[in-house]
Amino acid sequence: MEACARAGDDVVALSREQIGERGDGIRWVAADLADAAAARQVVRTVAPQRVFHLAAVALVPASWADPAGTLRANTETTLNLLEAVRREAPEARVVIASSGEVYGPPVRLPVDEDAPLRPQNPYAVSKAAADLLSGFYADAHGVHVVRARAFNHAGPGQVPAYAIASFARQLAEAIVGGRDRARIVSGNPDSRRDYTDVRDVVRAYRLLGERVVPGAYNVCTGVSTSVREVIALLGQAAGLEIDHDVDERLMRPHDVLEVCGSRDRLTSATNWSPEIPLARTLADTVAWWRERLAG
Repeated sequence: MEACARAGDDVVALSREQIGERGDGIRWVAADLADAAAARQVVRTVAPQRVFHLAAVALVPASWADPAGTLRANTETTLNLLEAVRREAPEARVVIASSGEVYGPPVRLPVDEDAPLRPQNPYAVSKAAADLLSGFYADAHGVHVVRARAFNHAGPGQVPAYAIASFARQLAEAIVGGRDRARIVSGNPDSRRDYTDVRDVVRAYRLLGERVVPGAYNVCTGVSTSVREVIALLGQAAGLEIDHDVDERLMRPHDVLEVCGSRDRLTSATNWSPEIPLARTLADTVAWWRERLAG
């Protein structure tokens, strides 16, 4: 939303709750996408040229705790939004935030968009369903839908329910508390993920909303980094000694050991490439948490 507003777009943001004017150029509208009629009404009223659909239950652990709720939320909201666009704003370009999680265990690395979908957790299943729905609306109804299969992303502003944000907050707490050591507890330290800075991800979303043909596009760096390496880089960014402990209770069922995507299709279509290295992402995230905790 902030990137669109900075670019001079007329930004309308949806929330299930009423949000007042914040002075940032973003206009908030109360609407619940789980309500098909409400979705149609808001799309009819706004008449959007671009739609970025990012609303979802997005935490893998939460999806294990409530698979039915995750599937219902992530598929119903996507279906209702696509149907609303089809009926009320058929010329709009829609970017659906899918996920690299839809691929599951890779047959080969890096994973490209032609790989089969083999989701390994309820969240991934829900995103695969939304992804397939989006492809169907493009094929059957001619809606201009782009499926942005974003792999793991991190950076300033992410809530600490995610690993990197949680680790960065713990380090910032140590800095603010005047300590020179910090303890971090993780799950599998050898699990490897393809991390992209959130600011690069947002730039990719905007390009996908402007200039590509409908289809699926990976948003990723093509480089995987282990949890162990991430924690070491965070320690360097924070200037702290790290005591890293592994808690087997944090191991995820059906965890895919390594995820790494190919961005060739996205780069070919838009000339996008990641600009922010992981070390800077981690340093900026620690600094963001430090500023807020100090305040």
